Amino acid sequence: MKREILVALLLLTAVLVTPTGAFSADRLHITVNEDASAEITFDYTLSWIERIAVFFKIADPAQELKSALERSLGVPVVVASVESDSATFTATRFAMISDADGAKTYSTPGLDFTEAQAVLDEYWFAPLVQADFSPDQTVVRFSDGHEETFSNLSAIPPLSHQVP
Repeated sequence: MKREILVALLLLTAVLVTPTGAFSADRLHITVNEDASAEITFDYTLSWIERIAVFFKIADPAQELKSALERSLGVPVVVASVESDSATFTATRFAMISDADGAKTYSTPGLDFTEAQAVLDEYWFAPLVQADFSPDQTVVRFSDGHEETFSNLSAIPPLSHQVP
């Protein structure tokens, strides 16, 4: 009990001394596999306040990102791995595949990162966190090696790519 009170006092002091924490989306890498599944790796930077919150299990960026991806994609997402500055997910039905003239066309959904801010705004600590959910770089890589790259966009458009 004393430990929890001490942690709460430290967090309160940190919040009062430091105006905001800063979550920053650094890199989003999506690999679309032949079977239309995808591996999604999200690299991010947490402030020291946010790292403390994660350490004491007050916040869980991987679960929040998982929930945001599931809402955005409309399919189940599994947390594959979590590190202090990244999380990797798998989505079994990420892309749609259509066959025409012996070639497969992969169509991926768009992703809108502004929805993440709306989710953050629901939490009591939202005024204390300054978040940038737009990845500095987003790369979507298809099974044949073709890549689409985006920089500092708050939304990634749906993509379509034909694989012979």
